[in-house]
Order: sequence, then structure tokens, then C-alpha cells
Amino acid sequence: MNYQSMEIKLKQIKSEEPEQIEIRCHEVNDCVREIVAFVKSRQGQLSGNMDGRQYEIPITDVLYVESVDNRTFIYTMKKSYETKQRVYELEETLKQKRFLRISKSTLLNLMKVKSIKPALNGRFSAVLSNGEEVIISRKYVPDLKNTLKGEV
Repeated sequence: MNYQSMEIKLKQIKSEEPEQIEIRCHEVNDCVREIVAFVKSRQGQLSGNMDGRQYEIPITDVLYVESVDNRTFIYTMKKSYETKQRVYELEETLKQKRFLRISKSTLLNLMKVKSIKPALNGRFSAVLSNGEEVIISRKYVPDLKNTLKGEV
């Protein structure tokens, strides 16, 4: 089985019905496992604070996570939240969710990257879906290249 021969059906349901994904296949092969891993990678949420209130932020909304002055922030399209968790703790949580460390203090959601281009001194620059640009440190460029090639 490959992606080209797979029939895809979408069915919109009422909001009170539970959402589900069903994969019907002749065998569970690498292609099917890849689809399942992707779906699982998009599930979950992080906890963050803004204006003294606690929020649950869907992982699919997170652009990147950054540590600044010993404080950790979660950035979405329009808002930023502070979290008590450290970047290294979040890195473990988000590793299987298509996030990659791009500097000592930043984790990037690869699903929110519009483009990547070389920058100065061996660094790269990533443009995010909201137009914001983040720098990928030279030390982390090889990890990025391997991840994009599917080697990680």
C-alpha cells in the first residue's frame, strides 16, 4: 500500500458525537505506522499562565517554546503564555510531537514552519506560519537537516 492508492474519506459529524480516526488497511506497514504516529503527534496540550489565569494550550497551536531570563514561554499565533516547566522538560514531552530544539533556549514546532533559509555564520532562519522569524543556531542545524530528511 502507498499513499497514492489510499482512498481518503472525510465525514463531518455533530459536535456532540466523539471524533475518531479509523484506518482500514490490508496490513499494518510503515506507511500506516507513519500515519498513526503523525496523528498521535498532534494530540495533547500544554499548561500555561497569562494574566494570572491558567490555560490549556493545544500542542497544534504552539509555534515555539522559549526560555528568557530563567522564565519559559509558550508562543502561539497571537498570544504568549508562561509555564513553570523548563525547556529541557518540555523537550522530552514534545520530542514525539514534531518539535525540535533549535537553540539552547528554544524548541520549534516544525509543523508551523513556512520556510527555512540559510542565515549568517552557519545559522539558519525559519519563517513561521504567523510571519515571525526564528534563528536556528549553527549547533542545531545538523539535527534539523537530519529530521527533515527523516533520519531521526
